Amino acid sequence: METQPNSEATAQDRRDVSRSAAMKFVVLMGFVSLFADVTYEGARSVAGPFLATLGANATIVGLVAGLGEFVGYGLRILSGYVTDKTGQYWLVTGIGYCLNLLAVPMLALAGNWQLAAALLILERTGKAIRNPARDAMLSHATSRVGHGWGFALHEAMDQIGAVTGPLLVALAIGTCDQYRAAFGFLLIPALMALGVLGTARILYPKPRTLEVKTTAIQAKGLPREFWIYVLAIALVAAGYADFPLIAFHLKKAASIPDTWVPLLYAGAMGIDAIAALVFGKLYDKIQIKSLIAAVGLSAFFAPFVFSASITTSMVGLVLWGIGMGAQESILRAAVAEMVAPERRGSAYGIFNAGYGFFWFVGSTLMGIFYDISIPVLVGFSILTQLCSVALLVAVSSGQKRPGFDAAR
Repeated sequence: METQPNSEATAQDRRDVSRSAAMKFVVLMGFVSLFADVTYEGARSVAGPFLATLGANATIVGLVAGLGEFVGYGLRILSGYVTDKTGQYWLVTGIGYCLNLLAVPMLALAGNWQLAAALLILERTGKAIRNPARDAMLSHATSRVGHGWGFALHEAMDQIGAVTGPLLVALAIGTCDQYRAAFGFLLIPALMALGVLGTARILYPKPRTLEVKTTAIQAKGLPREFWIYVLAIALVAAGYADFPLIAFHLKKAASIPDTWVPLLYAGAMGIDAIAALVFGKLYDKIQIKSLIAAVGLSAFFAPFVFSASITTSMVGLVLWGIGMGAQESILRAAVAEMVAPERRGSAYGIFNAGYGFFWFVGSTLMGIFYDISIPVLVGFSILTQLCSVALLVAVSSGQKRPGFDAAR
């Protein structure tokens, strides 16, 4: 007598297959980010000193870094809106990655700081175009494996590239004694990232199918907690120094060799990767409280990193790396928890635009403060980040209310 298949077992098998497919998608996109980070984080690790060799001062370095982040994040509102309206996730992502990655090796041709600055901003522009669409696709897959863990795993792979890139740049500079050769070498990982991205497009043409099916929600707008969350993270961004300014300080105050700068950056990115995994796993258990802990811990990086002692600065870089790990992983996970799937492209665009605008303002101010008074810079950094903690507590309280999670 033929046995009928057990319906519960069949359903469980489907869930297991879906979860496996979702995890494979996260890992595949992780490899895209890994090779991409080898490319642009390798370049960013020496952007400050490179601009200095072309005649830029601290104010210009801070302005270029901040403007790059502002453009790179501000355009995400438009990119996210276009993504939601057209549904062309892969097309938008592909265009963004091409601009993001191919601008880097072109730095080898820059003969003045103005052209180098334009290419650095173009690199950030490409990232702006691709990120809302990419993160929306990842949010579908992470609904299967846990938003915190999924985004954390992606960030950890991302940071493997962020560690490798500066190390390769340090090797290239140590071998050739010039920045231009290092930038030209970064064309190789750029092409590898684009190749893996094309493979992911073929294997997963419709990532939305990975989303856990939930009851349809008539979302007339983004939830109130989302806007409070955006303001809180904007304050974190305003007080967080970009690495080019930190590298400028290390080169000036500690007089470290050129090859040390990318090595220190690589170390910070390694801390970033570990912190992402730890806080990502923690997020799936205690949600926003994990971010409150990360912000509270990393808020005090500035007095250490902007000291005159290289040893003390390294302590600051550890705290800086912890904060970056949280910012690059659980910040995105929280948005996925708050917003319904059909509005996530726009939500990620708005969220990142606010983050980038305040990063631009804060980075520019800190560049100016650096030329005037380092203690003022340090005070500004600590105060803005601690102010965000109260807002994050409010968001955490909101998460406890029934019906808060609009995404589910």
